[in-house]
Amino acid sequence: MTHYWLLKSEPNAYSIDDLKRDGSTSWDGVRNYLARNYMRDQMKIGDMVLFYHSNTEPIGVVGVAKVTKEAHPDITALDMAGHHHDPKSTPENPIWCMVDISYTGHLVRPVTLDDMKEDPQLAGMVVIQKGSRLSVQPVSEAHFKRVCELGKGIEQ
Repeated sequence: MTHYWLLKSEPNAYSIDDLKRDGSTSWDGVRNYLARNYMRDQMKIGDMVLFYHSNTEPIGVVGVAKVTKEAHPDITALDMAGHHHDPKSTPENPIWCMVDISYTGHLVRPVTLDDMKEDPQLAGMVVIQKGSRLSVQPVSEAHFKRVCELGKGIEQ
């Protein structure tokens, strides 16, 4: 059974264009326990992802990806010189995990946060709830399809 997700990234850190160029990537650097648990316990190969640009103008969903590898240890937590280092994480006890995703396509038209807030069919979506800051969020199949519809489909 396919599950659906929304992954947030700041485009100056890693954008949908970066994912298109790379073809696939490890979704590393997640340092929130609930987001980690979603990746570790629920994300499966074949799950679909809304790729969301945050901290930019406009913020919103810009593309679609697919989970290609289930949770595995996030090695960036072990890199002492890295931005995502966590001294509590060790090779023997990796606290953090990551999944791999691959590029599916850009939305023809980005779906902004305001677009999503204004669409009654998207009521209840986690990303539009006040104070929602999780970088990994579950999305219902109906919400996933509606966002893709608002985005005028996926171009590759």
